[in-house]
Amino acid sequence: MNAAIILGRLTRDPVIKATQGGMTIARFTLAVNRLNKTGQNPEADFINCVAFGKTADAIGNYVYKGQRLLVEGRIQTGSYTSKSGEKKFTTEIAVNRAEFIEKRSGGSGQGNYHVDNQNAPTGGFGQFGTATKEPPAMEQEEIPF
Repeated sequence: MNAAIILGRLTRDPVIKATQGGMTIARFTLAVNRLNKTGQNPEADFINCVAFGKTADAIGNYVYKGQRLLVEGRIQTGSYTSKSGEKKFTTEIAVNRAEFIEKRSGGSGQGNYHVDNQNAPTGGFGQFGTATKEPPAMEQEEIPF
């Protein structure tokens, strides 16, 4: 299974481009905190992300440098040959879904906006970011272990 869910802050405004066929592509980097070995002083990992179609449009219109963003997608790798002839390898998150954690105004209000990638493969977390009905509580004697 190849699934990734990360929460971080954008290191700069997303780079938005369009293909010749008219599909929008958004590329951005999230700074994701992690604790160091001593458990203190968080460090950051910088995770490259790419979104397509309507997800890319929404990210381009509503997301900006410093804003928190939650993304769900898959890790993908690739390679290319640089202009100097050196082979380079890439790793990034192909975004299937994004949750806008903060409103664009940057005010104190918390948003809970999400957008699905219409061009992403189906499957994965179908209800990601939505409320689900909690199952009824089980009585002690009903627990199977």
